[in-house]
Amino acid sequence: MSLSEYHQISKLKHFFATVRANGGFKNTLYKLWRFDTFKHGCLKGWDVNGNKYYENQRYMIGRSRWVEYAEHYKWEYEGSQVTPEWFGWLHYMTDQVPCCNLIKCCMRQSDCHNRWLLPPEENMTGTTHQYYPYSTTRQAVTVWDGSSLCELPCPPVCCDSKHS
Repeated sequence: MSLSEYHQISKLKHFFATVRANGGFKNTLYKLWRFDTFKHGCLKGWDVNGNKYYENQRYMIGRSRWVEYAEHYKWEYEGSQVTPEWFGWLHYMTDQVPCCNLIKCCMRQSDCHNRWLLPPEENMTGTTHQYYPYSTTRQAVTVWDGSSLCELPCPPVCCDSKHS
């Protein structure tokens, strides 16, 4: 057996292992349809929104950690729906999984810790709930509408046809 034949068999073996880890061909096709990719890895945890976070060290760095968004997001999932703790883990800012940090979890759930801190919200741009800024000051420059010229007093016109 040549090395190229072994390499192809290795790819097929990895493909079928991924299909098996995703729960069969039907679930693999569903993940491919919903997330545009299918991977398999170790479930590292989930956040309060129901998103699941995975890691597989066999993939290259930058692709070895990923999130599978919760079902209730359907097709409307985006990056702002990842909580700040998991954002740091996904982008390799820390290797410590957020749900394993017991001290931080206990402090976050206590009543006296960071009462001023709002819970994270998703980005609402492009939806009916998006933010519309409004001005509380008068405009310094007004837009010309074309009718203000006619309201000005017109100077007398000297159109004497007798001049030759």
